[in-house]
Amino acid sequence: MKAVIQRVSQSSVVVDSQVISQIRQGLLVLVGIEDADNEDDINWLVSKIVHLRIFANENQIMNLSLKDIDGEMIVVSQFTLHALTKKGNRPSYIRASKPEIAIPLYESFLKQMESELGKKIQTGQFGADMKVSLVNDGPVTIIIDTKNKE
Repeated sequence: MKAVIQRVSQSSVVVDSQVISQIRQGLLVLVGIEDADNEDDINWLVSKIVHLRIFANENQIMNLSLKDIDGEMIVVSQFTLHALTKKGNRPSYIRASKPEIAIPLYESFLKQMESELGKKIQTGQFGADMKVSLVNDGPVTIIIDTKNKE
């Protein structure tokens, strides 16, 4: 799994001109799923995101997690995170999972995230044409790949 984590002061997802998700301070998490992903990847990634200390403490030092600040979260499935761009100019998405594999893993990721945070999270709509808006706070953007745990 690949994730792009953005610390936001606000974010929203619009589908068919309707706001389906909206948050204030928290994280916008874009998640890409490939066939090799499994529950171990989900468990590791969820724990990493929930405990990632990227929010400022009283001394303005990034030392607090989303859980520490009781922040909000939007998770959006994004297959384009697995784009291969080595050959030519048109990306290949062959590494991204098809919906029959990706949807159950995405739903498991959401369920695990809610359990770990102890609250409901907002989401995009799997497979929809979404308009995702955000105000990146910092800016702070972190990229994590469960196949490269460094």
